[in-house]
Amino acid sequence: MKLSHRQIDFFRAVMGTGHVTRAAELLHTSQPTVSRELARLEQVLGFALFERVKGRLKPTVRALALMDEVEQSYVGLERIAATAVALKGYAHGRLQLACLPALSHALLPDAIRRFALQQPEAAVGLTPIESPQLEAALSEQRFDLGLSERHEAPAACTLETLLVADEVAVLPAGHALAHKAVLAPADFAGQSFISFAPADPYRQQVDALFTAAGVARVLKLETPSAVSVCALVRQGLGLGIVNPLTALELAGEGLVVRPLSVSVPFRVALIRPSWRSEHPLRPAFETALADAASALKTRLSGAV
Repeated sequence: MKLSHRQIDFFRAVMGTGHVTRAAELLHTSQPTVSRELARLEQVLGFALFERVKGRLKPTVRALALMDEVEQSYVGLERIAATAVALKGYAHGRLQLACLPALSHALLPDAIRRFALQQPEAAVGLTPIESPQLEAALSEQRFDLGLSERHEAPAACTLETLLVADEVAVLPAGHALAHKAVLAPADFAGQSFISFAPADPYRQQVDALFTAAGVARVLKLETPSAVSVCALVRQGLGLGIVNPLTALELAGEGLVVRPLSVSVPFRVALIRPSWRSEHPLRPAFETALADAASALKTRLSGAV
């Protein structure tokens, strides 16, 4: 038994319209062509599909049973077609992003919100990873896009600076230094200070700054992230210096943010894997990311 898609199309059209002429109009063909194809189908099947009653075609029990199977098949094809249309515009394409944990709550949420307004059907996978594992994953081409604090591109990647802003001081509400509009290195003398881990590049920059100024702090607490620094500061356990994005998001409710008299630049870089095929949605997301960074700069200028 050899059925053709053409025969099934004609059968489905006749079943749907109940008339050869209307089926021909639906298929943009002639009535004799429809009748001929139906006759061939019945010949292949070995049984009649329709009874002719007053010029109309009445489907047999076998035809109704066959139609049930045909409809299931067409539902599958329609789903495939709908998926293909969506894929054409990548409406359901998942954009895979990697970033430092600090950026997953301070910059990317606004960028993703802006992106979702333009691409409501698109999916985004956001994976926070600490350095140097972040840069290694991007070098391995495991993500479509990455955000890092590095100055140089990882292997097999390109780097573009997205945002530069100075690190800020964070203090517990009610601290004696909170009345000052700007804090100088000398203000930290003898103060309990919450540091990043010794290998952290910002920890090394901050330590070098205080060493050059001849300022001794009380160093008892270390923690790996800006979020945890702020949490410890909020509990009154010391002062800290963190990136302005995290500080801005967590300011208030016991946490005071102040600019520093010296510059400790904080950079956010956009990293593009060079060998991974460019995701069709990447340019749109980069636009949303640039808009979010611009808005964040405006907030920073008014907050510190």
